[in-house]
Amino acid sequence: MASAFVAAFEILSFGAIIVLVVLGLGIIASMMGIFNFAQGEFVLLGAYVTYLAHSRGIPIWVGMAAAPFIVGGLGFVLEALIIRRFYAAPIVAMLGTYALGLIIRESVRGLIGGFYLTVPEPIGGSIDIGTMHISTWRFTIIVITLLVMGGCYLLLSRTSFGLRVRATLENPALARVSGISTPLIYGATFAFGAALAGLAGALIVPVFSLFADLGIRFLIQGFVAVMVGGVGSFIGPVAGAGLIGTLSAALPWVIAPVVADVLVFVLAIVFIKFRPQGLIAGKGV
Repeated sequence: MASAFVAAFEILSFGAIIVLVVLGLGIIASMMGIFNFAQGEFVLLGAYVTYLAHSRGIPIWVGMAAAPFIVGGLGFVLEALIIRRFYAAPIVAMLGTYALGLIIRESVRGLIGGFYLTVPEPIGGSIDIGTMHISTWRFTIIVITLLVMGGCYLLLSRTSFGLRVRATLENPALARVSGISTPLIYGATFAFGAALAGLAGALIVPVFSLFADLGIRFLIQGFVAVMVGGVGSFIGPVAGAGLIGTLSAALPWVIAPVVADVLVFVLAIVFIKFRPQGLIAGKGV
């Protein structure tokens, strides 16, 4: 019973991490019509900002709080200077974001020297429930993920900013003649997605350590999760992230981890083959 509870907690905590990564990727894909292949490197940058703060003697919480703002600001600048020129050609945009991700990844590799660098958990210890012990920090990640999900949903569905974003998604031309600055909306949306990735990186670096290829695994799983969940809605990518995260964390408990990773992608490909619109079909993209 105890081992089953711990396994369920590990599965839930890993699923929460995937959801955090996918939130930003899904918002950019759904709202802007492009897949940001630099999203994994935005996760890496969030982790690096947190490590940098810790290495300078700044409290880890400060670094974690600063990471989404710094990464989001960088995303806003990159969207204005580079990404904006490729909206008419989504394939070119994907290649462009892949190139950006490569530049960011190799720059971080040069800065950290190719090492694995550790960052302590801001909240250490474990929560004891009888004979069971669960990580306090992983539990914190789950709580923060739930709060971020709720906040994102309210922002996009209950605020004037969310209304402008949805209007721009539905009909950009009509949004422009209605007085909405669509370039500003696109820039803010891309920055928001990048900020969520930066937050994800800041939260997971105490769990996975900092290394140059940190974002690659989450990018691949995030991409698959968005495709499985469905592009064009807020709920679709989150549902896909929950499914992919659960499978990725649960299968290694019963089969070899290498086989589990391959099986997850095979199942995802088969699912997309028979339901290309995903779990929840959205509009616009």
